[in-house]
This record gives sequence, C-alpha cells and structure tokens, in this order.
Amino acid sequence: MARRVYFAFHYERDIFRVNVVRNSNVVLGTTDAGFFDKSEYEEVKRKNPQEIARRLLDKMKGTSVTVVLIGRETWQRSWVAWEIEQSIANKNGLLGVYIHHVSSLGQADPSTPTPPVPAVPRGVLFPIIYWNSRDLSQFAREVEAAGQRSDSLRAAERAAFQLMLAAKLGKKKEWWET
Repeated sequence: MARRVYFAFHYERDIFRVNVVRNSNVVLGTTDAGFFDKSEYEEVKRKNPQEIARRLLDKMKGTSVTVVLIGRETWQRSWVAWEIEQSIANKNGLLGVYIHHVSSLGQADPSTPTPPVPAVPRGVLFPIIYWNSRDLSQFAREVEAAGQRSDSLRAAERAAFQLMLAAKLGKKKEWWET
C-alpha cells in the first residue's frame, strides 16, 4: 500500500541529498509527500513562525508516516524537532533515514561518520536506516512498517474514544427521565 509520507529535514544543507530520496518514487508523488519546492521554501522562510507552522501542518495533513532525513546538522534544527513533535501528536509512524553519506553536489559529509539523531521522546518507536539507492525495498518496507504503527495508534485512539462515548451515553438519562 502506498503511504502518504511527510519528510522532515534541514532544507538549506541537505536539499540535494533529499532530492535523491524524493526522486526514488517509493512514496506517493512529491506534492503529496510534504516537499516544498525552492520558491515555496524561500517564500515560507520569510514568514513569521506561526505562518511557517501553519504551512508545515498543511503539508502534514493526510500523512500517516513522517520520515526524518538525517544529515550532519539535522538534530540541531528546531523546526525538525517541532515536526517530530507534531507527527507524534498526529499519530504518524516515525522513521529516521541517514542521508549524510549521499552525495550532494559531488560531496558527502566525511567529517561525521554517523550524525547525531534528533531527539524523540522515550517510548516512541523511531527506527533508523541508512539510505541505500541500490535497495529501495528496505526503505519501502520501513515506510510501510511505520504506516502500520500509525494505523495501530489511530485504531487504539478511536477505540478508546468509542469506549468513552459509550460510557457517557450509557449513563445519560433521557429527557423524559429527568
């Protein structure tokens, strides 16, 4: 099943690496996958933080998986931390993908063998893989696994809501009983 995926990453530093993932065609079309093009990004970054947050949330709508593309400096980005927080609140499954070794304009990031990982709260499953353009099936499997985690979280939330609603309705007196 194709999943709608939101991608969190350090735009200025990693966009060329990100485009390698973007062009792999493992997830739904890029307009559905939470990508900003360059002109859209330039416009958004001039906005106030509330407008940036609104635009990011618009991109997250309808996704069930958030893939955090991890370059050398991703862990320091406050917007990436915010995107992870929002993804958890939305019950998206998370997946980390190291991209620091992917060539960007002919160069990889040699100074960091394995970059630090953005913070994720304890108890939140956040598997991390290395991007391998010669084996896209691993990425596809991990995206699907994250999507299944999201499905389970959302089903549990719906079930809890239905139980709460049933309990409230069961205790409610009808208008003629008052």
